[in-house]
Amino acid sequence: MFKIKTEFKWTIIFILMSLLWIYLEKITGLHHEYIEHHPIYTNLYAIPAIIIYVLALKEKKKKFYNGKMSYKNAFISGLILTLMISLLSPLSTYVSVEYISPDFFSNAIEKSVEIEMMTKTEALEYFNTQNYMLQSLMFGPVFGIITTAIVSIFVRSKSN
Repeated sequence: MFKIKTEFKWTIIFILMSLLWIYLEKITGLHHEYIEHHPIYTNLYAIPAIIIYVLALKEKKKKFYNGKMSYKNAFISGLILTLMISLLSPLSTYVSVEYISPDFFSNAIEKSVEIEMMTKTEALEYFNTQNYMLQSLMFGPVFGIITTAIVSIFVRSKSN
């Protein structure tokens, strides 16, 4: 039986980190006065996200597999983590844009129209809660699977 206690713990940590990240973006001005830099700096989010995957899989290896874990077991654990994070990501996105940074979309729409990156109609279609929740459902699993595949290489036990 594959127990998912570790994956559940790290899913909660991942979601909390994501909410903290949004809060940090907001207080540093990336959701208002420096919003034009948001598309660049938001990519740094990948660093703590990858670190969480590494720590989760290392904990799984140590506590569940007694220090010896195959690539397959690491990959399965990472997939479970990815699935759990993906299922909670729309809720995390909703909390982020409705409660932590409710002005983000209006600011992003205004700036993208101002710098002629999008028309008003395009910006309204792109910058909204429903679209961001859908994006998190689509791209989260892709990022998670790729991260899992790579991290599993480094976390697995090496054969002699």
